[in-house]
Order: sequence, then C-alpha cells, then structure tokens
Amino acid sequence: MPQLTALDAQFLHFETATNVANIAGLAVLEGDVNRSDLQALLQARLPHVPALRRKLAPVPFGLDHPYWVGEDDLDLDYHVREIGLPPPGDDRQLAEQVSRLHPRRLDRRRPLWEIYLIHGLSGGRMGLYTKIHHAAVDGVGGADVLAALLDLTPVPAPPPEGRPEPDEPVPDGLEMAGRALIRMSGNPAQAMRFAARALPHLDEIPLVSWIPGSRLVSGLARKLAGSRLPELPSLPAPKTPFSGPVSEHRRFAFVSLPLEEIKQVRKAAGVTVNDVVMAVCAGALRRWLAVHGGVPDMPLAAGVPFSLRAAGEDGPGNQVTIMTAPLAVHLADPMERLRHVREAMRRIKDRFSLAPARWLREFSESMPAALMGLASRSAFGLVGQTAPPINVAISNVPGPQFPLYVCGARLLTHYPVSVITDMSGGVNITAFSYDGSLDIGVITDRQMVPDAWELARYLREALDELLHAGLAGDVKSLG
Repeated sequence: MPQLTALDAQFLHFETATNVANIAGLAVLEGDVNRSDLQALLQARLPHVPALRRKLAPVPFGLDHPYWVGEDDLDLDYHVREIGLPPPGDDRQLAEQVSRLHPRRLDRRRPLWEIYLIHGLSGGRMGLYTKIHHAAVDGVGGADVLAALLDLTPVPAPPPEGRPEPDEPVPDGLEMAGRALIRMSGNPAQAMRFAARALPHLDEIPLVSWIPGSRLVSGLARKLAGSRLPELPSLPAPKTPFSGPVSEHRRFAFVSLPLEEIKQVRKAAGVTVNDVVMAVCAGALRRWLAVHGGVPDMPLAAGVPFSLRAAGEDGPGNQVTIMTAPLAVHLADPMERLRHVREAMRRIKDRFSLAPARWLREFSESMPAALMGLASRSAFGLVGQTAPPINVAISNVPGPQFPLYVCGARLLTHYPVSVITDMSGGVNITAFSYDGSLDIGVITDRQMVPDAWELARYLREALDELLHAGLAGDVKSLG
C-alpha cells in the first residue's frame, strides 16, 4: 500500500478553514452529459486511475505520513453530483457556482475528489467541474485524472485491457506505528546530510533567502564546491491589496485567448510561450493595481511551479515545487515587461536545469511527520500575517491541440481552478492550452479582489497591448 510522501502530506497539513488545497478544472462541453452515463464511464475506468479509488489511512497518533488504501465500496452517487443554473445560465452564473464549490473541503474519510455536472448553461452547453485534493496529484498527475474522462472521438474508448495490480494489504495500527518509529530513528542523520547539501541552495528557499547573510553563505558554499550556478534575484514581495491572510470565500472568472495570438508575440519577440503568458499576467495585474491602490515601484514576487520529475519520470503523488520569479508590473512599457520576464525566467531555468530543486523533497523527508505538520500550520499562520513571500501564483500548463470528448460531448474549453493561500497571495492565474486556445482561470479571495472578471478582462487587454506593439513594428527579437 503506497504511503504519502512528505510533499503530499504538506497539502494536508496546511489546510485550515481558509487555506484549502483543492485543485480543479471547469470544462465547458457542447451538449449535455447524462449523470448515469458519466458514472458508467467512471466505473469502467476507475480501476486504472489509482488517485480516484484510494482514500487516506492515518497512522496512529500522527507519527508518520498517512497511507493510501483502496476504497472497497466507492460511492459514485456521492462523488458524481449534478446541479442546475437558473435562467439565463450565463458564464458569470457558472463562475459564481464554481466560486461556491471550490473552497469546500473534501471529506477525508472518502477518496479525495468530486465531480459536478452543471446543467442549464446557455448556448446548448454544460459545465463539468472536477475537484481533487492536491495531496493526491500534482499538475502531471492531475492531467492523468482528467484523461480518465476524455476520449479522442465522440465514441468512448473501451477501458484498458487487463486488470491493474491490487494494492498491498493495509498494515494494522501497530505495524504502522512500528514503521514510523524506524523512520523517525533515521531522521536526524538524514537531516544532517540534507543540511550539507542544502547550503549552496539557500537562495532558492523563500523566506530563508531573505535572512541576512543567507545569500552570502549560499554563494560561498557554491564557490567552495566549484559550482557555476547562476545567481538568483532577490525578491522581496511588495505589499499589495491581495497580500496577506485569505478568507473562506473565493471569486472565480475565466477567459480564453487565441493561442495563435500568443504565438505571434512569441515569434516576433523571440521568446517562449510561457514568457508571453507571464508578461500578459504582468500587464493585467499592473492595470488592476493602477485602479486599486497603486502600482508598486518594484516587481511582484510571482510563485511559479517547477517540476521535480526527471525527464520521462512519472509516478504518483506530488513532485513539484514553487519558485519565485519577478513579475515586472512596475514597468509601463509592455515590451520592457516582456524583456524583464524573459531574462528572469531564463536565469531561473538555467539555474534549475543545472541543479534541479530536489532539495525540497530531501528536506521534507528529513523532518519527522508530526513536527512537519505543526511546522506547516505554524509557518502559514505566522508568515501569512507578517511577510508573505509571494504576491501571486501563476502557472501555464500545456495541453493537447486537438478536440477531446466526454461521453460523446465535445470539450470546448477547460479552465483551471487552482489554490490561493495566506503565503501565496489572494490571486492565482493558471492557464491551460487546448485546441488552439489558451484557457485561463482566475481565482481570487473575495475580500481582496471582489471582481475576478475585472482581472480576467485585463488579461485580454494586456495581450492586445503586446499585439499592438508587434503590429506597430515595436517588437524586436529579445533573444
């Protein structure tokens, strides 16, 4: 029976009434899907999707991270639900429904996922909102879960041949506790080994990198080791209206941008698609800040996910970390913002291509499970109240560029619905490219950013600004 890794368990530990680790997607489908048909599809495919058929088995007294155990009697009537929108069933009503569903915590006594069929959407469409706990999947694993519902044609494919290997028997409480004590006995030595390896990477760790002298120690350690890793920028997060502890309530909005327009800017400027997405977010946030409290005179600190998976590596659980990157909202010129983004992202990528940030996994595994849980909750409470290290979370997930189907209904768009926390700020912007479109989900704290649609509109305007610069001949290759 698999056990949660330390990174998986962190997403359980930091949860409170306001910090909730649900990640989700809102699919908009052409046509309508019958609930019983969706349940039948899941019934056939769930045996091959471990993340959807396992639940938590806690270790006695919290001595170690929980285990995943197969659910013998999966209740699809509980996990697959349906609701209807009142007329006129427009996009804002759909987003408002997602705003209410997303922060509700999942029942830890059951497999950590729920699906909602949302009927009554205008234009002969329907919504399909899929929510799963971040402890079960990261971005890669989440794509695998989504793929369990999708087909390449309107006719659903048969389930994979063969039966998956059964889970190992569940150890009893005494055996779990024994394993935990053995693991705890090795934690001090593991922590010492980690400390020696971590010194050259202190400038990669939010908060630690701002302690006086930490960057000097990190640089000296790299020099003594003969390392040529590039320096990372110092990124104090300026105070913004969306900094600090989040509330229990969310706002959600979405927008689709033509991927071809993103690629026009990419080609003209000689940058990457991700650079353009980051620059679009910078332009939108600059516009929002200009209306709500003023634009800071320094970059925002953006939290950007980086995978810890080696090339070709898959496997369950979380293998991702968040690194901070400067987001140049302080620059008025859109091309200067794009140039600033390109330089910052290039430096970070160069750094982590030479030394992937696996120190986080090693650090997490070196801590006793009970202490780690206490540390996670304490850190979120303290740092969120005093000096949050991140202003905004931004992610760009590449997806398939061909049509997909759910129970015969064509997938029109797929908007990510992600996580906001006390430490990462009250705004998360996540993009997913699909079938020629960049589908962007904006999740905000209701008290900090009451109108998420305003920010979504600014994303469209920020892309127009970059396109106009290109059409005017102002864009020169930044490479």
